[in-house]
Amino acid sequence: MKKIISILSISILLSSCISTRSTLKNVDDSAPDLVVNKDNTFEIREFSTDKKYGYDKDYPINIFYKTSATDANQERFLNALAGPRGEKITYTKLESCCPFPTKRSDMGAGFLDVYELKWEGQTKPIVLYINIYEKGIVKVPLGLRLRNK
Repeated sequence: MKKIISILSISILLSSCISTRSTLKNVDDSAPDLVVNKDNTFEIREFSTDKKYGYDKDYPINIFYKTSATDANQERFLNALAGPRGEKITYTKLESCCPFPTKRSDMGAGFLDVYELKWEGQTKPIVLYINIYEKGIVKVPLGLRLRNK
C-alpha cells in the first residue's frame, strides 16, 4: 500500500510541475536524423550564431536519437566538441531539470540534462542544456568548435 501511495504521490508531483505547453523554442521535428560517426560521435556540420543556443533552457541542444543506452546521446554530442582554440574538453552532468511535455517519453514528460564543460586555460566553466527527447538541427554552440579527429 505504501508503494502505491508513493507512486501516486510522485505522479501527482510530476504532473503538477509540468506545464501543458512547452517553453522550448527550437524543436524541429523535420530536422534530419542524426548520424553517428565511426568514432561514436554525432556528425555535426553547423555552427550556431545564436548566443542562446544550448546556453538557455528554452533553447537546448535537441539530440533525439533512438538508443537504449543511458547518456549515450549526450556523450556522442559532447565528445564531438572542443574548446574555442581546439582544447580538449571535459564535462560533468550537473542535474536534470526543467520538465516539459513530450510525446517521446512514456511519462509524457521530458527533462533537460545540464552539463558543465571545462578545458585548460578556461576562466569560467560553461553550462549547456541538452534535450534527448526532441529533434532539432544540431549545431556547435557559440564559442566552441569541433574536435579534431
